[in-house]
Amino acid sequence: MVEAGKHVNNDKVRYVNKTIKKNRPYKKRKEAAGAAVVPRVPTVLQQLFVCCKQVFKGPGTVPPASDVHKMCTILDKMKPEDFGLSRKLDFFEATDAVKGTPRVTYTTIYQCDEFSLCIFLLPATAVIPLHNHPGMTVFSKLLLGKMHIKSYDWVHDPVNSQDSKPPSQYRLARLKANSVFTAPCDTSVLYPTTGGNIHQFTARTPCLVLDVLGPPYSKKDDRDCFYYKDIPYSAFSNGETTVSEEESEDFGWLEEIEVPENSQMDRIEYLGPQIIETNCF
Repeated sequence: MVEAGKHVNNDKVRYVNKTIKKNRPYKKRKEAAGAAVVPRVPTVLQQLFVCCKQVFKGPGTVPPASDVHKMCTILDKMKPEDFGLSRKLDFFEATDAVKGTPRVTYTTIYQCDEFSLCIFLLPATAVIPLHNHPGMTVFSKLLLGKMHIKSYDWVHDPVNSQDSKPPSQYRLARLKANSVFTAPCDTSVLYPTTGGNIHQFTARTPCLVLDVLGPPYSKKDDRDCFYYKDIPYSAFSNGETTVSEEESEDFGWLEEIEVPENSQMDRIEYLGPQIIETNCF
C-alpha cells in the first residue's frame, strides 16, 4: 500500500523540537552551564519495537492471543507525541486549494523483513481505498482524529450457493466493520483471514494512524497489495434468496480493480525519535 509513494518536502509535518541520536545508548553528560541533554527515545516507542521483535516470527506465522494482547497494551497507550509529532500539524493547515480528494502522506519509522512501523497522515475527507493484507497481521492505532473504517473478510463457505449468482469476477465477503472511530480508541487488529483483512479508511477529520504490519508488503514474496470495489449482496440476488434482508447487509461482493488514482501517497522522511536497535533475545 505504501510502496509507490513519492518523495515530497519534509516541512509538511511539524515535529517536536528534540534531538535524537540513532542507535546510540543514552549517556548522562557532565553537568555544565548551558550543556545540552540528549533525550531518550520515548519509552513506549522502544517498548513497541522490542515487542515487535519478539512477536513477529516471519511469513506464515500469526501471533498467538497472548502476544496480540501484549502488543495492544502498548499501542493503546501511544500518542502523537511519542513520535515527535505535535497535535497541531502544519500538514493539516494547508490553505492551497486541493482538487478532488486530498492525498494521503505516510512516513516509515522502521522496517525489516519481519515487520514495519508506519504512520499515515490523512487530511479531512482523504481516503485509503479498499485493499487487502495478504498473509499479514496488522495492528492499527488511530492516534488522532475521527475515521470511518469499513472492512471485510473473504467468505470461504458461501451462505447459499444458489441464492446469488454474480459474474465470476466477484467474490463473496462478510462485512466486519462499518463504523466511525474517534481517537483515543482501542487498537484494531486484522489477521490473514479474519478481523477485517480487507479495509478502507475515510478521514472524517484530519487523522494520524499508526500501522504495525507483520510481515510487511513484498511483491517478491507474493504479498502485494490489491484493491477492490464492493457491491451490495442483494445486487445479484435471484429473487429467491434464503438470506433475509437484514442478514444480507452483513455481506458484499468484492471485485478486484486496477490501482485507483486516490491510492497514490506522498512519502516523507521520518524525523521523530529514532528506535534504538537492540538484541531482544
